[in-house]
Amino acid sequence: MELTLLGTGAPEGLPRPDCPCAACATALGEDARAATALLVDGTLLLDLTPGAAFAAARAGHSLGGVRQVLLSHPHDGPAVEVPAGLPQPGRVPDGRELSLLTGHRVRAVPMDAPGTGYAVTSPDGRRLLYLPPGAAPAGLEVNGEGPYDMVAADAVGRPDALARLRAVGAIGPTTDVIAVHLDHDVPPGPELRRRLAAAGARAVPDGSTLTVGVYEDVPDVPRRTLVLGGARSGKSVEAERRLESFPDVLYVATGGSRGGDTEWASRVSVHRERRPGSWRTVETCDLVPLLKEDGAPLLIDCLSLWLTDAMDSVNAWDDDEWASGGERALRARVGELTAAVRGTRRTVVAVSNEVGSGIVPATASGRRYRDELGRLNAGFGAECECLLLVVAGQAVVLRG
Repeated sequence: MELTLLGTGAPEGLPRPDCPCAACATALGEDARAATALLVDGTLLLDLTPGAAFAAARAGHSLGGVRQVLLSHPHDGPAVEVPAGLPQPGRVPDGRELSLLTGHRVRAVPMDAPGTGYAVTSPDGRRLLYLPPGAAPAGLEVNGEGPYDMVAADAVGRPDALARLRAVGAIGPTTDVIAVHLDHDVPPGPELRRRLAAAGARAVPDGSTLTVGVYEDVPDVPRRTLVLGGARSGKSVEAERRLESFPDVLYVATGGSRGGDTEWASRVSVHRERRPGSWRTVETCDLVPLLKEDGAPLLIDCLSLWLTDAMDSVNAWDDDEWASGGERALRARVGELTAAVRGTRRTVVAVSNEVGSGIVPATASGRRYRDELGRLNAGFGAECECLLLVVAGQAVVLRG
């Protein structure tokens, strides 16, 4: 099956008309995108957009062989003119299947928002799933047919759609996930590619022709990631974003409840409301058993509070205790943790504070904590394929 992406942008395109934002201002060249439309084997057109015939011509194709035009979502604004020779666009009712004379089968997949997804099977058995903008599949069951060869979806706007598909086996390790309906929610270019790669997805320029079932470009999602940053830098948001397209994530909160601390309770509440509803939460500093178990991805937030608990357990704040065995005991715990990270088979994203770049703490215990956190971050980071530093909400890739 051959797929030509006549456009890969949001319904208003990218850049949006008259939008002054930074993402739109830099959406030039290959990063400029027309509204998404897909041409399948030259015979099936998914979504009709203005200029589709010219887009096909630029990509070296013609719409002359199109036998079916299907719309995936409501189109606002003036009706799009149907080029001469094209059949009138239509929608397939949810759950219904359409058989084309070309041998393709198209099944309408219900969505949780206005629109229809389309599962296309080619005569040779290759399978493509196309989802509309701002929508995710509704009521999915375990997929007995195995993973799709390719999924084209709103991977930036609805990463939970990918999580739902992964949960039922519709996306597997070899599924080529193509981001479409791209809007100005994220800067184009390297930042877009970085965020998509973390979700196992990629973006391609308008006019690209892909062979469904060719897998060599599927991004390799790192198994272990450490996200560093200062206070309110956006490091927790970055860590959560890296796992929001995966199902059954276990959020490991190391800070505890701190009974009676209303400010802390407010922080915890904000974090919980931001997480996907399918995630589970456990409050613990006992990380080693979790890392040794097989299971769903772990998001550990954060190592800074884990270190506080570890230093409390050995009374590291007391100079005499520190000198008489506390230092050795703490290093042993850190060594056990980093060894567990090295051996883990789970996907892990951990968060930690990057400290020590500013004011020197006034107390010996403060300086001790600063030094030990630096050592912990270095040891933990050495075992990770991906290492990020978040500054002012922007992630700088240090490794991976």
